[in-house]
Amino acid sequence: MFRLSNKSKNLGLLVFLGLLIETGISPMPPLKLTSVLAHEVEVSGDVATTFHLEPNHNPRAGATAKVWFALTRKGGIIIPLEQCNCNLAVYSQGHKPGDKPLIEPALKAVSAERYKGIPGADIVFPKAGIYELELSGSAKTAANFKPFKLTYKVTVR
Repeated sequence: MFRLSNKSKNLGLLVFLGLLIETGISPMPPLKLTSVLAHEVEVSGDVATTFHLEPNHNPRAGATAKVWFALTRKGGIIIPLEQCNCNLAVYSQGHKPGDKPLIEPALKAVSAERYKGIPGADIVFPKAGIYELELSGSAKTAANFKPFKLTYKVTVR
């Protein structure tokens, strides 16, 4: 009989939950996980989003950081940027509702890993600190998903 360590059990559970969310099966919304590949996954309504920030989720002030958001619907169906009225806003941590974003980077269709045509952007954070990235969107005419809003915290060095 094999005995698994707690670390192995926890890693297995994280991978399993990540796969559930990736395929659109959510055990308990909203759920936020960081997978072993340093991608953050969040769910809003019927949209799951995998978020990644280069370089290695470790951006530096004054340097260009590349972000992408792999949007998926139930069943793991990719939502490309062309099907989404998506907006990205960058705020300083602790902003109040109604505050104007510091930056509103233009989203462009990018390909990353196995995802094609997903929303992505280049961001230059002005100084070190903690920021909040807010991705919101709604379906364009031909698409079928509920409006969503997701927030990610980013620490900039």
